[in-house]
Amino acid sequence: MQGVTSVTFFSFTNNKFWAFKQMGIAPFKLKNIKGLIFFKFLGTGGGSGFSLWPDFSTYAFMGVWEQENDFDNFMAENSVFLSFKNKASSQRNLILTALKSHGKWSGINPFQQSESNIIEMNSDKKAVVITRATLRWTRLLSFWRSVPKASKAIENAPGIQYYKGIGEWPFIQQATVSIWDNFDAVNSFAYKSKIHANIIKQTRQKKWYKEDLFSRFYLISDKIISLKT
Repeated sequence: MQGVTSVTFFSFTNNKFWAFKQMGIAPFKLKNIKGLIFFKFLGTGGGSGFSLWPDFSTYAFMGVWEQENDFDNFMAENSVFLSFKNKASSQRNLILTALKSHGKWSGINPFQQSESNIIEMNSDKKAVVITRATLRWTRLLSFWRSVPKASKAIENAPGIQYYKGIGEWPFIQQATVSIWDNFDAVNSFAYKSKIHANIIKQTRQKKWYKEDLFSRFYLISDKIISLKT
C-alpha cells in the first residue's frame, strides 16, 4: 500500500526518565531511513487526553512512509525503535491512509493523499483525525483557557473511540489524534457541536495559531502489543 502514515504510542511503567530524554536525542539518530518521508517524536498530554500537564508515561513516534513495508522493516530492524521496544511496557501501532489534509506542519503538508481515496470518506471504515498547531506566544493564556471545554466536548462526542493530545514542545506546539467510528461521527462533531463551533470561531477571532494543520485518514490497522520490561 502506497503512502501510509504510522503513529506509534509507547507506554512506560519503568524507564520514564529514559523515555523523556529520548525526545531530545532520538530525532538526531534517524538518518537515511528507507522510505521515511517525514517524522516526529512526540510527547503526550495527561488528564483526559489533552492537557497542560504532560503524560510522562506515554510517548509517540509519527512517520510518513512511501510504503507500509518500509514501516514494517523500520519497526523490526531500526536500533532507535528497538531501544524503545526494549524499554517500554506496551506499544500501539496505528497505520493510516490520508484522505484529506490542509495546512502545514513545520512548513510543509507531510501527508500524502490520493484523489481516489476521497470516496472512502463516506464508507464505514474507522476514521482518524490529526490536528496540529504552533501557538502564538501572545495567545497562550487565551488558548489554554479554552482547552478544558474542548477536551470535554470531544470526550462526550458520539462515535469517539480514542483521543490523545500529542506535541513536539509543551505549551507551544500541540496536536491531537483521535479515532472515530466513521466519518459521519467526525462530521457531526465538526459541524453540529455548538461547543466545537464556538472554539473554531474563537480560533479565527483570536488568531491563536502561527501554523496549523487538519488531516483526515482512514484506519488501516490498530495493534496493541504487550512488551517485556
